[in-house]
Amino acid sequence: MSLLQIASLLIVLAALFGTINYFLLRLPQAIGILLVALIVSLSAMALDALMPGLGIGDSLTGLVRGIDFSDTLLEGMLGLLLFAGALHVKVEDLRAQAPSVFIMATIGVALSVAVVGVGFSWLTGMPLLLAVLFGAIVSPTDPVAVLGVLRDARLSRSLETTIAGESLFNDGVAYVVFLILVGLAFPSAHEGHGAAAGDSAAAAAAILFLREAVGGAVLGGVLGWLTFRVMRRIDDYALEVLITLALAFGGYELAVAAGVSAPIMAVVAGLMIGHVGMKYGMSEETRKYVDAFWKMIDEILNAVLFLLIGIEVFAVAFALDGIATLVGAVALALLARLVSVAVPVLLIGRRQGFDRGTIPIMTWGGLKGGISVALALSLPESDWKPLILTATYVIVVFSILVQGLTVGALARRFSREPELV
Repeated sequence: MSLLQIASLLIVLAALFGTINYFLLRLPQAIGILLVALIVSLSAMALDALMPGLGIGDSLTGLVRGIDFSDTLLEGMLGLLLFAGALHVKVEDLRAQAPSVFIMATIGVALSVAVVGVGFSWLTGMPLLLAVLFGAIVSPTDPVAVLGVLRDARLSRSLETTIAGESLFNDGVAYVVFLILVGLAFPSAHEGHGAAAGDSAAAAAAILFLREAVGGAVLGGVLGWLTFRVMRRIDDYALEVLITLALAFGGYELAVAAGVSAPIMAVVAGLMIGHVGMKYGMSEETRKYVDAFWKMIDEILNAVLFLLIGIEVFAVAFALDGIATLVGAVALALLARLVSVAVPVLLIGRRQGFDRGTIPIMTWGGLKGGISVALALSLPESDWKPLILTATYVIVVFSILVQGLTVGALARRFSREPELV
């Protein structure tokens, strides 16, 4: 199938499954689309098992694997999703929560990676380096899923900002950690991400982290500022919407070409346009169109992303004798999330003044998403890749369906304040 045919099929299926959810399930749109896609996929697999002569399973598996979920997300959709998410975060609120966001997106991610890595190595016998790599895959949370579910929970502004900021930045940090660990675990497959041959592994990792993280932030800030300087001289809402789209697309590809973190670039550029650009570089009419455009992009891409997660079940080889391992992986992911939230909260709790229920809400609300599946699919082939992919997929589906459908009630129980719209 051509690229246009694949895109058309995905849009049609997302609209169809969204309509089914609207009339029958009435779940949050993204979660409903995922659930319908998963039901249809599992039904097709069951039909194939009962009537193997039809060849349904092989045809659908070939179609799904031909989409290349990893490249579709990491090289295309992720930049737009992160830019759209950052565009709607208020920098003034984020600045007030900066210490907690920074610590959770750095120390918190490191703790999560370590807990999952050590625990999964002990649970499965997997080499520690590969198990830690698995930890980096399942540590990032999905900002779109998190905020979409919690939007109606009437959280305090400070808690919502902490959740939004941490989710946006831990994607970029975890991706950088993933690149470092892939370079260490598969040096021949990722030579371009390392330092010089004579450097120690620790020095190479530090250089890569600084280049990716700091370089991505600097590039995002520079591109966002230059875009703002251009937009303030223009008063044409259609052109200005197009310029923001060019920034998200072009900036992401420029970051990839420059060897810096494209996700972090997208977040910083989105924050810059959402704060400085909208406040000082746009008319009221333009602000309305830019805001509405990126909200629609966010919703459409989110629907397609969750559809893709639902049909990716065809790319996962499940083994019934490994159920205990998969249950253990889910438990480890939750434990790691608890540690990654609780330790920063306890470290700076008195100074930051966290709201009641911060730890349980952020732990249970740390939903995993498409980036984890994409990272798992992008791994070089190895004997352990099928287990990593299967465990990642189960964690993501459990996170979205179970945690996603219950975290709103948990949030309403612990934190309900009238200041949020």
